Amino acid sequence: MERDNIPQCIMQLIAGKPYELDETGMSGSTIMIFDDMVLKIEKDRGEEDPAVLMMRWLKGKLPVPEVLSYEKEGGYRYLLMTKIPGEMSCNDHYHEHPDELLKILSDALRMFWEVDISGCPVTRDLDAELKEARYRIDKGLVDIEDAEPGTFGENGSFKNPEDLYQWLDNNRPAFEPVLSHGDFCLPNIFIKDGKVSGFIDVGRAGICDKWKDIALCYRSLMHNFDGTFGGKVYPDFNPDMLFEQLGIGPDRDKIRYYILLDELF
Repeated sequence: MERDNIPQCIMQLIAGKPYELDETGMSGSTIMIFDDMVLKIEKDRGEEDPAVLMMRWLKGKLPVPEVLSYEKEGGYRYLLMTKIPGEMSCNDHYHEHPDELLKILSDALRMFWEVDISGCPVTRDLDAELKEARYRIDKGLVDIEDAEPGTFGENGSFKNPEDLYQWLDNNRPAFEPVLSHGDFCLPNIFIKDGKVSGFIDVGRAGICDKWKDIALCYRSLMHNFDGTFGGKVYPDFNPDMLFEQLGIGPDRDKIRYYILLDELF
């Protein structure tokens, strides 16, 4: 098991320290959470870990984890990083106080948009995103069971991932480049003392369209408050309240496009 073969240089930093396993995410990785560090273990797919690249570039620009050690061994890669303080923005307090949450999330989005993207080592424009989506389809990596209801199947908008891919390729929207988190969902935004304390899971970060993060934030809000995640429904919440905080009108076409694109990831 990969936890039994942690590289020695990392073992020296974590030996004897208590930890918990995090099962919140959906990445398939093993996440060991210590008091002040996090160790992420996943299969080595041959390429460099984009999260490491982006964390190093974002150091001093945004509150993201700092890379303490990054090693590859025995078919796995091991990333030890500092732990972001605070709580996930999907905790119960913010479900009960959505006005506070929406203000914090809008601040978090602006933090990304205000970063100078010149020199950013990763570009995730639609050429790059669709190329990766094509790879995932060809390798059978798309989980249609995890898709939004109504996306695939006999009564869905698309017959299968290939059908969706063709639609996405033929309906590319105009590109508004900003720095994007890439997976701007509530569990990846941390809050402390009523303010953003940091961001985790930046492996899909890079230069991307402004509306990708908005779309995934919108979907995450919708499902955190409609009972999809957690089981409790908050009937007075409307995810459109996010646009009031951002001071912009919703681009429904782009929101739909980027939610559909995410169905292939």
